[in-house]
Amino acid sequence: MENLKVLCIDDEEDIRYALSAVIQSQDWTALTAKNVKEGLEIIENKKPDIILIDYHMPDINGIEGVKLIRKKDLKIPIIVFTIDFDQEVADRFMEAGATDFATKPIKAPDLISRINLHIKLLKDQKERNGSPIESLELVKGIGENTLNLLLEKMRESREYLTVEEISELTELSYQTTYRYLQFLESEEIIDVKISYGKIGRPKQSYLLKTGI
Repeated sequence: MENLKVLCIDDEEDIRYALSAVIQSQDWTALTAKNVKEGLEIIENKKPDIILIDYHMPDINGIEGVKLIRKKDLKIPIIVFTIDFDQEVADRFMEAGATDFATKPIKAPDLISRINLHIKLLKDQKERNGSPIESLELVKGIGENTLNLLLEKMRESREYLTVEEISELTELSYQTTYRYLQFLESEEIIDVKISYGKIGRPKQSYLLKTGI
């Protein structure tokens, strides 16, 4: 995508510098903000195409920041940076309006891949007419673009897949994948199989129901 503008909101200067370097390596434009207030001003004036935001920040944290961003723009992809793998935190972020997650420390190939994925989803949305499950009522934290991607990848397999396997297929984070699978399970769109091993927790795997 030409002239892509990526806004990075993080209170750590070295992180902002590293993110800018990665973004500029792809000939994208890097915009940076040291806090949410500054980020909101940039969103208003420079209209970025995608946003990266940290979780732990003083004054206004990432979750509240996502809520404020969504008041200005309902569709812009928001990728959250966090060192936390707590699914409860991830669910709170998605309910606030986050699109996906990326982990710290930053790995350039993973970040570039994640940004490219959400650029592709934006393009697909413009080309697509309607949703594959038009009667489905989306709940807070579930976006049509991401849901379409997950369903598309699950249709390609007629075997039960784990969260990790589906995450790898879609290139979405584990947290995002699990959240969407929970939604699909609640809507009875997928079958869930539980395997009991000798050690550790039971392992769940998922299969899209026939005809979906």
